[in-house]
Amino acid sequence: MTSLTDISTADLAAALTTDVDFNLELPDPEDDQLHDAEFDTQIERVWQICDRFDLQTDIWRGRIMRAVRDREKRGGDGRGTGFLNWLKQREISKSQAYGLIELANSADTLLAEGQLDPNSINNFSKNAFVETAKSAPEIQKLVADAAQKGDRITRREVKQLADEWTSMSSEMLPDEVKEQAASGALPSRFLSPLVKELEKLPETHVTAIQEEIREAPNTDTVKAMTREAKSLAKYIDAAAQVQTLRKANIDLEMALEEALRLDCLGTAADLVKQATQMEQCVVKLFTTWKRLGKLADRLYVDTGASNPYLRSMLGTLEALSSEVLEVDLDDSGESSVRIRILGEE
Repeated sequence: MTSLTDISTADLAAALTTDVDFNLELPDPEDDQLHDAEFDTQIERVWQICDRFDLQTDIWRGRIMRAVRDREKRGGDGRGTGFLNWLKQREISKSQAYGLIELANSADTLLAEGQLDPNSINNFSKNAFVETAKSAPEIQKLVADAAQKGDRITRREVKQLADEWTSMSSEMLPDEVKEQAASGALPSRFLSPLVKELEKLPETHVTAIQEEIREAPNTDTVKAMTREAKSLAKYIDAAAQVQTLRKANIDLEMALEEALRLDCLGTAADLVKQATQMEQCVVKLFTTWKRLGKLADRLYVDTGASNPYLRSMLGTLEALSSEVLEVDLDDSGESSVRIRILGEE
């Protein structure tokens, strides 16, 4: 089989005969006669050109790599060795290659499904195109429509359109809120975070938050309810993981109701979150302590009196591997913590 890297000089010369106009002019940073606004405009114009070429180049690089990979699958050794060697010769990592192939696949999918006009690709920044390719089909359609109208599409525009779609399509939001969003009175960027937090909650808590928003469908209420929904989700998730609470058979729902009534939900959520982390730290401490003891015992057996420095190190580390651990809290040694491990029961 002909090597994939065996390209003749004539073939290469033919490929380079196309005249590509990439002679960009940058504004002179030393030109005091050029206003800052005009300087920024010229810089942005050149940046967009580079962004466009960057995106198109990466799409085509992805298509090239896909073709090389598929060719190797057809006639190679079945392990992809030829493709990996091809990448290595071009100093391209495997992860980078498959990222570009994924970009090419996304571009081809958008074009094949009619979601995107090929000429509209020039209106995308590279990051915006990647973000669009990862989005839901409904969001892809909104972004493609905006691009085909001639709008410049950056990640900000993709996020804004995604937020608008989320707010208008989610069943989590009351109609009153959607009406405010549709009229522009309530920015959609505040609604997407709320929907994401509501999706984590049980129906009873969702209903309560929805009622609050119905009574005052404005930005301040949405922000406040987003914070509450986030604290609720954190409390419910963390409390369920705390073994100490489960063993004590605490009514976590009633504790939650009291926290809500006293307006201290955030503190309660942080408390159970810290409790979860504390339990995890204790488990990790115990397993590390046992591992340290086993290693110390093994090293003691492997050494003897003729290895005084190793023995000295082992003796010093007994402060960490014995039943009572003692660790200084600062370099001065004035403050320390002592922990006694009773062992497994």
